Amino acid sequence: QVQLVESGGGLVQPGGSLRLSCAASGFTFSAFAMSWYRQAPGKERELVAVIRPPGGSTTYADSVKGRFTISRDNAKKTVYLQMNSLKPEDTAIYYCYTRVVNTYWGQGTQVTVSS
Repeated sequence: QVQLVESGGGLVQPGGSLRLSCAASGFTFSAFAMSWYRQAPGKERELVAVIRPPGGSTTYADSVKGRFTISRDNAKKTVYLQMNSLKPEDTAIYYCYTRVVNTYWGQGTQVTVSS
């Protein structure tokens, strides 16, 4: 079965960096787009970034352009989100997502940006 497991969240000061990872299993990872979403308290879940096969084209939310980078390692079946210049408004639970006939979400990882 499809499984997505995020890791790498934590507490970081404004201006700091974190790298999130999402380990995937149960499907042909290289053939499918992978996305990161986030949900802040009291807000709707929003798309942060997408990376598509086969060439790895990417799309970012305007709020993270130039600060976040999505990448993938097909051999490791892992997608990453490098987050730089973090701001307090980036505080949220970050989720990994894919659609393989059905939609699948990871359990989420908390990112807190605070001094």
